[in-house]
Amino acid sequence: MSVLDVPRPRINCSMLSQHINRAVCFLGRVEKVHPTGKSFTVVDGEGKTATVELNEPLEEELSGIVEVVGMVSNKGAIMAATYNLLREDKGASFDLELYNEAVTVIHDFPQHYPFQVAASG
Repeated sequence: MSVLDVPRPRINCSMLSQHINRAVCFLGRVEKVHPTGKSFTVVDGEGKTATVELNEPLEEELSGIVEVVGMVSNKGAIMAATYNLLREDKGASFDLELYNEAVTVIHDFPQHYPFQVAASG
């Protein structure tokens, strides 16, 4: 089963260590792309930095807000299965701090925001 086939909680940097070897969704602002193009760092809404590692080198310029879906490694890096750039060209910038607050609320009240989907049948 692929990372894309399972429920993925949205997390921030402070939650990485609790999600080792689990599929996650991480959203942050691109800080720095490694010269090889096989990894980059992102900053979350708390100003903390995470490393994202890719299977293949980037083929496009990466900047702004990016959403990464992947697995958290033992070292706390996110092994990306896929990523999406959020375009900010319409004049409205994405409020990463507010997004971070929402992620925190979701994790503080799991009874209202369940991630596990019950198997039907």
